[in-house]
Amino acid sequence: MQGLSIDSVNQSFADREVLSSVYLNCKIGEVVGLLGRNGSGKSTLLKIIFGSVKANFKYLNINNKVYEKGYLSKNLSYLPQDNFIPGKISILQAINTFCKRGHAELKQIEFVASNLNTRFYNLSGGERRFMECLLMIYSDMEYILLDEPFSQLSPLWIEELKKHINKAKADKGFIITDHYYKSILDVSDRIVLLHNKCNYNIDNEDDLVTHGYLPGFKA
Repeated sequence: MQGLSIDSVNQSFADREVLSSVYLNCKIGEVVGLLGRNGSGKSTLLKIIFGSVKANFKYLNINNKVYEKGYLSKNLSYLPQDNFIPGKISILQAINTFCKRGHAELKQIEFVASNLNTRFYNLSGGERRFMECLLMIYSDMEYILLDEPFSQLSPLWIEELKKHINKAKADKGFIITDHYYKSILDVSDRIVLLHNKCNYNIDNEDDLVTHGYLPGFKA
């Protein structure tokens, strides 16, 4: 079966175990939201999938082939928390690098169309984050990992990003993590919570209270 899955993930830093026998999967056509409190290992898990962090143990399968590092599949894009496009690169150059198949759709977006020749060092922090998110969403890869895509963005741009994610998932699979948990709930088809080193499937906000991600409220 086509899809991305990572199983039996174990990871420790110094003497502290962060992830223990964690499992996560994603299929084309779905958005998987990954939630967890600070230090729960969300970003670490995405980096392990991509291949920039080496796990103590993992089993990574992408479209029925096992990989040591996800990027070696040449079918995986990853948005890190920090800026990753060099400042001297123009938006058009970045599109031509990452979005050979999706460039026409991307150029129809108003912000993109009016800034094609703008270099990234001339963008504001929010504009830069918005553009880097769009580049990953419309990249040539089937599986997209987004780490804190909504941070630094205005509410209007967050809503626009959600629309682009929902549009692009017709032929892509997304794993997204962000502290704006309501936006994750809005855009995701499934929610997975990292808690106490393990993963839990979440059906509703009450489950987030049960597992300690959200505080309980008394009427």
